[in-house]
Amino acid sequence: MTRSISRRAALAGLGLAAASAGCLGRTENIAGRDPPEQLTLEINATPADADPNGIRIARQLEEHLTAVGIDVRLNTVGQTDLWRKVLINQNFDLYVGQFVETEPFDPDALYGLTHSRFVAESGWQNPFGLTEMAVDDLLERQCRAAGRDRDDAVDALQETVCELQPFSVVAFPDALTAVQESRFDGWTEDRQPLSVTGLLELDDVAADGSGGGGSATNASAGGVETTTDAAAADATGDALRLVTTDDRITENWNPIAAEYRNHGTFTGLLYDPLVRADGDEFFPWLATGWERVDETTLDVTLREARWHDGEPVTASDVAFTYAFLRDTSLGNVETPVPTPRFRGRSSVVEGARARDESTVRLTVADVNETVAARALRVPILPEHVWSERTGAATIAGFEFDFETTEAIVSNNPDPVGSGPLRFVEATAGESVAFERNPDHFLVRSTPEDDADASGETADPRAGVPSRYHGKPAFDRLRIEVLPSDISAVESVAEGLADATVSNLGPESVPRIGRSADARLVSGRSAAFYHVGYNVRRSPLSNPRFRAVIARLIDKTAIVDGAFDGYARAATSPLAASSADVPESVAWADGSDPVHPFFDDGGSLDVAAAREALREIGYRFDGEGRLLSRGR
Repeated sequence: MTRSISRRAALAGLGLAAASAGCLGRTENIAGRDPPEQLTLEINATPADADPNGIRIARQLEEHLTAVGIDVRLNTVGQTDLWRKVLINQNFDLYVGQFVETEPFDPDALYGLTHSRFVAESGWQNPFGLTEMAVDDLLERQCRAAGRDRDDAVDALQETVCELQPFSVVAFPDALTAVQESRFDGWTEDRQPLSVTGLLELDDVAADGSGGGGSATNASAGGVETTTDAAAADATGDALRLVTTDDRITENWNPIAAEYRNHGTFTGLLYDPLVRADGDEFFPWLATGWERVDETTLDVTLREARWHDGEPVTASDVAFTYAFLRDTSLGNVETPVPTPRFRGRSSVVEGARARDESTVRLTVADVNETVAARALRVPILPEHVWSERTGAATIAGFEFDFETTEAIVSNNPDPVGSGPLRFVEATAGESVAFERNPDHFLVRSTPEDDADASGETADPRAGVPSRYHGKPAFDRLRIEVLPSDISAVESVAEGLADATVSNLGPESVPRIGRSADARLVSGRSAAFYHVGYNVRRSPLSNPRFRAVIARLIDKTAIVDGAFDGYARAATSPLAASSADVPESVAWADGSDPVHPFFDDGGSLDVAAAREALREIGYRFDGEGRLLSRGR
């Protein structure tokens, strides 16, 4: 029988015994090899007080990975640190998080998320590092095609992405919000109540309990009386008071800072896009309309608008925005520095130039009408503000080896947009206040002296659905940071706040039900929870290995346990969108049709999972640990 010997003893003993170069070479060949080690993976997630749902997914995955022999490290970090780690530095193995879109989104959203052209960029542009020609081809097909041809491309795209698993969709959650309706109504369950359009559709409640129609009452010569005294303004009853556990909006108002933006609701009220969407409906916003000149040219006409500092919004600002999103340095550093947000949709615009003060001509890729309209849904930025931030980012005058710009790292203090809200004041980590923009086209009445030659007056809100006219229904928006979702619910129940902002865990629901003054609003969110994989790293670069990990996720148990039923398990990232989900990737009969859970009567079938790993070339040591070598 051959006796085992330690590597150190072998090196010492054989080193003395080796009498020739050939023998020494053989010795080094055998004893100089590193022994296989246990495979180690790190899961990154936010703690329970930041997101009670995500951490439960992470813990289940940690338990199941450990059961099959992997050394797992669960790393809980704040939301900003998580997205900086994943989206900016790309320094992760796995993470648990939510997608950024809360409203049902067009399949073209997958273009920025998974196309290989973005693999070297930061932000939500392919954070997984996927490089797959089949995915690229299907993404480009759906951009160009229309009708049934596009549907076929989207079906094939879903099947391919679900098979490759650059990320594993876990569930589409219900967005649970506690509201009290004594001051504002319109909190509905058929939309996200705390989306941009959801907040703009709120109505103020008049003294008799009827809807107030949405018009603020404290008008002055400038349109709305404003104040910087937060306490006085909130006491008037015209302030919408929200509470959250996420303090990022009290510190940073940069619309392109990926690590500071969750869904971008509040910066979306500071900055106007050319076009907004509500479901499948696109309608003009900062633009009065757009015309397709030919297959690759769009002319966009702006409505009269001003920035919050009083400067006019011009076509030059629009042209600047698209050039800036493509390269935030505008050529001031050696390598282009694209924006970490909005790159997928803005990349459709290949060039932009102002034809006059109110008309901009966009050169676009050969894409269908839907994809072209999505390209118009980026925040328009004031050139006179952001052109000063195109230089390389520095700290105390020192530049760094990596290239980024001041535009990306700036907190954007005193943000200047053109949106229906404007910034007032903030205390970092505690609260932030915004006020109604009296110069916004939503609240401007038609001036009598704007009559054209026929005597007709131009409606400053032309093309905007009437439900947004005169909005927002509040003069002030105040967001306060609280330590937990429980304290946030209690604040609403006690009449100290009108609604919660952060994700509420299901344990908060009974507390809402016990309050006579609070109501639960539960709307389906498109912001799916998922496990993201860094496919730049081995063994996560192997789609067969990712498929095994996907089968370790018990989505049914997560929906029933972690979410207490306030979620829907899914396979496809488009399960909440208007796109049809092909039967091959449609969740049915409580099981994932592509990568079903290793189920053993409601528990993990460890033996089956280990066998699946052996089938793709992995082996285990005598103690059942999965080895990182031998693949």
